[in-house]
Order: sequence, then C-alpha cells, then structure tokens
Amino acid sequence: MSGPVANNIFRSSGVIAAAAGGLNWQAVVTASTLTAEAGNGYWINTTSNTCTITLPASAEAGDQIIFADYARTWGTNKIIIDSNGLNYQGDPDTFTLEYDTSGQTVSIVYSGATVGWIPEDDDDVTNAPLPPPTQKAAFAYGQIGSGNTDIKNLVSSSGVVAADVTGVGTARRMISGATYGTDKGIFAFGYVSGNVNMSNLMNNAGVIATDVTGVGTARRGTGSTGYGADKAIYAFGLAGANTNLSNLVSNVGVVATDTAGVGTARAELVGVRYGNDKAIMSFGTTGSTKTNLISNLGVVGSDVTQVGTARTAPGAATYGGDKAAIAYGSGMTNLKNLVSNVGVVGSDVTGVGLARNSLGGAGYGGDKGIFAFGTTGSYTAVSNLLSNSGVIATDVGAVGTPRATLASAGYSLSA
Repeated sequence: MSGPVANNIFRSSGVIAAAAGGLNWQAVVTASTLTAEAGNGYWINTTSNTCTITLPASAEAGDQIIFADYARTWGTNKIIIDSNGLNYQGDPDTFTLEYDTSGQTVSIVYSGATVGWIPEDDDDVTNAPLPPPTQKAAFAYGQIGSGNTDIKNLVSSSGVVAADVTGVGTARRMISGATYGTDKGIFAFGYVSGNVNMSNLMNNAGVIATDVTGVGTARRGTGSTGYGADKAIYAFGLAGANTNLSNLVSNVGVVATDTAGVGTARAELVGVRYGNDKAIMSFGTTGSTKTNLISNLGVVGSDVTQVGTARTAPGAATYGGDKAAIAYGSGMTNLKNLVSNVGVVGSDVTGVGLARNSLGGAGYGGDKGIFAFGTTGSYTAVSNLLSNSGVIATDVGAVGTPRATLASAGYSLSA
C-alpha cells in the first residue's frame, strides 16, 4: 500500500484499507481467468480471448478494485465478472455480469452484504447484472371441453413435456403465467364462471401453491411476461370490456394494484421478454397488430403499429438468450414473427407445425423455447420446439391432456 495514512480508511475489522490513490496496479492480464484481490488495479488485455474475473469470496466495506481495458478490445472479447457468493448491485452471483465496451474502466467498491459490490464508475450504465436463464417450464390450467382444469405439465431442460400432474388451485381458463424472481413462476387472473384475479405461485421445483387472494381488476386474457432482472407484469385483458390496465409483480411474487393503462385496450395478446431485461406485449383483439414495449422498470410504452398478420391468442417464447418468437394464433395459423433483441417485431415467416390458437409458449434450457397445446377447433397437446436460432421444429406427439387457453411460465436455474 502506498500513500500517506491520511489518504486511507479503516475497514470494519480495524485493518487499514487502501484508498483509490493507494491501489496496487498489477501486471497486464492476458489470461482467460483472473482471481482478483481487493486493493488492486488490473489492466485486462482481451485481444486474444475473453476474461472471466472472480471477485474475492469475502470483502469488507470500502474494499475497492479497478479493471481497465488495456488494449481497447472489450468490445470484441468482453470481461465476465463472477461475484463469488457476494452480491453485485444488490443481485446474487447467479446473475451474469458482462462488460463489453471498448476502452471501458470499471471501478467497484464493496458496500456491505446487502448490496455488495457497487460500480462507482463503469462508464456504461447499461452493463447491469443480467438474470440467469431459466432451464425448465410448466404448462398449467386451461379449458377442457366445456370445463376448466388445473392440471400441470412440466417441461425438462431438454424440452421434454411430462405427463399430467394433479392440479393445485382453482381450475380456470384464459389465465396467464410469467417467471419472477429469476427461477419461480406465477399464474394469475383468468375465468372460472366469471373473471377472477386470484394468483398461484410456483416455486423453483415446479410446485404450484394454493390460491392467493387476488389484487387488481378481475379479468381474463391478459398478457404476461417477466421484465427487468427478476420481476413480472400482467397487462391488458378483458374485464367486461377490453382494458389496458397493468399490474406489476415483485421479485417475491406480490401482485401490485392496478396501474392506469397505456396503449390500445385489448385481450388475448401475448407478452414475452427481449433484450435480457425488457419485454413486449403484442397482437390481441384489435383490427391491426399493436405492440407495446415494456422498459426494464416495468413501464408500458405507447402503441407501436407493427408488421405481421393481426391475430389473437398466439403463443410466445424466448430464444437465443435475448430474442423471442410469437407464433400461431386465430384463424388457425402457424405463422411466426421473430422479435429482435431491441424489440422489433419481424414480418411473417411461413409456419411450421400444427396450425392452432390459444396455446402456451415458454423458454427452456437457457436459450430455447417451446409451444404446446391449443385448439384447432378441437383440443390438442401437440408441442413444437423452438431452437436457439428461432427455428420452430415439426410437431412432437401429444403428451398430457389436450386443452387450450392455458398458462405457461419458466422456472428453475438448474438443469
């Protein structure tokens, strides 16, 4: 440590910690891995490879580390930070943290156990921790004949749909599901003999809990999706008349009260993540294709008129880590529209698989998706896998009870 003691601070343990001016700058790092130590500065040269940096397993308030792009190559080969059991900006180390801006310098200071490491200067605020991808999915609830059901079918990390599991919660249809808290799911709203606003939480083992008394305007046919690092949102839906209300879901699964609507009121639309931390709601019961982008703070944007054949009750699933596909829908179509990582809906792509509507869609395996169930005029349990490049595969033979207007959500960070 260099510099006068007056320029340094005491750690909570009583050990003097180096202030910024007293950091020990290390030799240029060219390796693909680095175990960092508090009080050091590191020149990271990623000319030939990315570099995964593991932070100290323990730290005290005031500990500081600086990383600098030695050769201005982080835009080509990024650095990946593993917070090694400690929080980073309040998020656990299951989150992925990458810095990929050439010429960037990242200075982090440890604030304590609650928030953990905080970048005091990272030159690019968009480089926030990203939630880890869910590995499994669940399809639940729906309509069978003239009745409702609460049965569930789990989807493995390799896209295999399991047999029926006896249901938990009030049987209902036109219900929606979403992932929250990075590894859990929520199913909410729907129709029993009238609209309801109850919800059911699903834990990271795929177990659905009993009914939670509803919050928000009772309605059916809402759009739902995760957003931000670990939260979810329900929006739009039919409540006597079409509505554009929204309800945010916290990272512990608490549904908030109504938020005044933005965008064209409609129902039977879909919501899906894109760009890692943002979301989109699109299609539904309107004469033309309307899209509303949702920020990483859960703010619903105004209407964007998009390309693609207008339709109701399609399915939606993420793929490729930061993109999405919206497919199938009313008119018994199997058309597909891809959503880019900046939220742009692409034009129609000729469909693959059984043409149907009122199906479910979800991500699985970290970077792939699945569409399953629905109606062709009669109920089906056919499924179609979506590759990590957005290609929908041919039909997979039916597993589970055929049904429609069901819900789907991702869960589990473990394969």
